[in-house]
Amino acid sequence: MIYRIVPNLKVSDPGAGHDFYVDFLGLEKQFDLGWVASFRSPENRSIQVSLVSGDASAPEDSAISVNVDDVDAGLHRARRRGYEIVHPLNEERWGPWRFFVRDPNGVVVNVLGHPD
Repeated sequence: MIYRIVPNLKVSDPGAGHDFYVDFLGLEKQFDLGWVASFRSPENRSIQVSLVSGDASAPEDSAISVNVDDVDAGLHRARRRGYEIVHPLNEERWGPWRFFVRDPNGVVVNVLGHPD
């Protein structure tokens, strides 16, 4: 099950957009790790956008993040279908389990889940 899909906008400085996304669009800062900052609607958790200057632990940046309930099952489906795994399944130090997969058009997708 997919909980939300978040666009990951490639930027040079994730901190530069905070006022725009918070003050102008009315989103709340969800988190800021320096290289990535994410903003979400206070009313609807599925409305979210992330600003990324360069992924801290993956070899490529992802274009979107797909938050799922079972990351292991997602990885199994991707492998069974022969999709390229760009970044292996890892538990990241900031909390989520995630892997990156390349879609047939070459778009890198971050598939992630958070521990219960």
